[in-house]
Amino acid sequence: MEIAAFGVEEWLNDWENQAVYDIAGSSIDSLTVTEVLALGGRSQEEFLRELLQKKLNYGWIEGSPTFKEEVAKLYQRVATSQILQTNGATGANHLALYALIEKGDHVISLYPSYQQLYDIPKSLGAEVSLWQIHEEEGWLPSLDELRSMIRPNTKMICINNANNPTGAVMERPFLEELVSIAQEVGAYILSDEVYKPLDSRYDVPAIVDLYEKGISVNSMSKTYSVAGVRVGWIVANDDLSNLFRKYRDYTMICAGMVDDALASYVLQNKDAVLARNQAIVAENLQLVRDWVEEEPRVSLVYPSAVPVSFIKLDIPEEIESFCLRLLQEKGVLLVPGNRFDRPGYARLGYCTQASTLKTGLALLSDFLRQYD
Repeated sequence: MEIAAFGVEEWLNDWENQAVYDIAGSSIDSLTVTEVLALGGRSQEEFLRELLQKKLNYGWIEGSPTFKEEVAKLYQRVATSQILQTNGATGANHLALYALIEKGDHVISLYPSYQQLYDIPKSLGAEVSLWQIHEEEGWLPSLDELRSMIRPNTKMICINNANNPTGAVMERPFLEELVSIAQEVGAYILSDEVYKPLDSRYDVPAIVDLYEKGISVNSMSKTYSVAGVRVGWIVANDDLSNLFRKYRDYTMICAGMVDDALASYVLQNKDAVLARNQAIVAENLQLVRDWVEEEPRVSLVYPSAVPVSFIKLDIPEEIESFCLRLLQEKGVLLVPGNRFDRPGYARLGYCTQASTLKTGLALLSDFLRQYD
């Protein structure tokens, strides 16, 4: 089986640890275990006392009852039987594609988006059509273009909502029309929903709540700021969930007992976590707005209260060369846009600590002055 190198992960694996000012990431400033426990008002001693009593067996294969109950609260009409714990959202995406996509299938994938959503289907022998996003439309794709791409044998439409790298969000009316198009041919919709807009003005329902053949994927990594627990989940109708159970036995068995305990605790205290992260997004996005207004070589379609953004750079240099020199000379890390097939752009992950963001943006501006 042939598969393309994962462009973004390859870049981050090579350069992330060399960054002094990492403004490339896609998570909201990660919590420490101490901070997690403080948000819930629980003492470290109490949590550790319970944790120390856990026997390190396989535990709950599909995720603990507590975990499943907390995940179910995130949806409108989902039972715990429909929820399977996975190794992050990457494990959930892989599980859905592995279980459903076969050689000769037709798959439509939002592009660019998370690379799993188009290159895994290709590696499985599917014909993949790329549903392009458009900067002039706020980085959303065209539903009319989707209609022209859909076929009687289209097996699946893959989206990530909000979009990585742009932060653009498909809201309810858009999603409802997307569902009506998929229904015409009975296509599944796989929706990677790890970027929840942290602003109540956005109405972004989960695809599993809109469509019988919708498959929702999420994780603890982005919105909940605990990527290190490596816990995600997949939610679908009961028939699909039973199918995923079969394939899941071949791919993961279970998550770790400690990871499940931490993930469950964060979800039990999600209101405190989300309030903390809403404040980070609001403050840091304003810092970015102020910086863009003063920086003549940068423009930006602002993200929808999610932690990724995609800046456009007015520079006479190939973008990956620019980003590598920026790292080597200033210690500032971005993800070059060619890793998303968009030269001239870069992913700016602005939800790091405010001090890191301020210094990173100032150094980036200083670096851009070489072209004035």
